[in-house]
Amino acid sequence: MRFITASSTIETLALFAGALAFADGMTLVAEGTWFELPTFVWALAGGVIIRNVLTMVFNFEMFDRSIDVLGNASLSLFLAMALLSLKLWQLTDLAGPVLVILIVQTIIMIIYVYLITFKVMGKDYDAAVLSAGHCGFGMGATPTAIANMQAVTDRYLPSPKAFLIVPMVGAFFVDIVNATILQIFTKLPFM
Repeated sequence: MRFITASSTIETLALFAGALAFADGMTLVAEGTWFELPTFVWALAGGVIIRNVLTMVFNFEMFDRSIDVLGNASLSLFLAMALLSLKLWQLTDLAGPVLVILIVQTIIMIIYVYLITFKVMGKDYDAAVLSAGHCGFGMGATPTAIANMQAVTDRYLPSPKAFLIVPMVGAFFVDIVNATILQIFTKLPFM
């Protein structure tokens, strides 16, 4: 069994830095064009490119456990910073309507995930983890989906299939489609 050491941590941080550098460069290159995407989408694309080039071309063996540990730590820090930056006192007038919306959204997500997502994905353990991710995505965003899936997999078994599908679809493909649609509509001349 390979242990997470200082060198494996530096190796993983270098991979993260490569993905971030790619994202920063592509954000600058694509700025003002039809293919302008959020920086984190470029970071995801950079990670996909780096991993595939290193494993396919250079036969480099990725240390997935180190990547998972640092990724989980980064996700936890992001969620903590996001929650700490909320100014809940500014939303007191909206508490009632937001609570009603949240209850309706929760009920609809539970029904949809149970009747559609779980059954379409195969009614097995991977489908259950994907359903947890879909709930997180439907109730928030991709980090919430990942946190939901981690809660399930920490208690039961890992699900590589779910951790491949949800981030790719929820963070990468959805953002590409959204960015493309937004770019098209913002570039259209007004009548």
